[in-house]
Amino acid sequence: MTTQELIDQIRKKKSFLCIGLDVDIQKIPPHLLKTADPIFEFNKAIIEATHHLCVAYKPNTAFYEAYGLKGWKSLEKTIHYLNQEYPEIYTIADAKRGDIGNTSSMYAKAFFEDLAFDSITVAPYMGKDSVEPFLAFKDKHTILLALTSNEGAFDFQTKKVAHTEFYKHVLETSKSWKNSENLMYVVGATKAAYFKEIRKIVPTSFLLVPGVGAQGGNLQEVCKYGLSENIGLLINSSRGIIYASKEEDFAKKAALKATQLQQEMEMILNRSL
Repeated sequence: MTTQELIDQIRKKKSFLCIGLDVDIQKIPPHLLKTADPIFEFNKAIIEATHHLCVAYKPNTAFYEAYGLKGWKSLEKTIHYLNQEYPEIYTIADAKRGDIGNTSSMYAKAFFEDLAFDSITVAPYMGKDSVEPFLAFKDKHTILLALTSNEGAFDFQTKKVAHTEFYKHVLETSKSWKNSENLMYVVGATKAAYFKEIRKIVPTSFLLVPGVGAQGGNLQEVCKYGLSENIGLLINSSRGIIYASKEEDFAKKAALKATQLQQEMEMILNRSL
């Protein structure tokens, strides 16, 4: 999917919501455990109930890898279902890969060719030769970890290196990499005060923003400083939506939570566009 196609979907749906499909089998409704593939059945129900409210889904691959081959099969079925039934939906493999060139090439093939995701999250710590293999794929995006929402982000990301914070150095340096137009960046919603500085460096790039909802991030604050002329934001909510209920009406309750966020986003877009 191209960036423009993503922007068109945002404008059409009046939403820049991304729903994280981070499925913990201990948290899903008990009646699904009787099915042949509880994880996929849970995802399918969530997707059916919310696809008109969001523009992206983001499975965190750890929640599938934890269950071995069965979990990976559930991931395959989920992405295949999305690509077949809702090809207009943007898909993100939250895999946080990043390794030397040959290995990164194999990761890229796995997620972009075999699984056919639109994008993947990647760690920048090993530098350009670990990221450029992902950037080489046409109409695919690499979402670089820039400033994350976890407490440990302050261990390295905000430390000064050569008179500037490390996350700023990552942003600046990444712009010089080959095919950098295919880059997006992860910026946590719990770091809303930093968005103004980030937009000075990457004024039009899309930012994937986790941390709204269960982690306490504020949507209004993020949009105040992070919204660009082409929207430029994908706001992710995972637990706050998908675990709204453990009863048989879980998908309906998830849709209600997603609707609340979508309506708030629509108001923000109406004021901004």
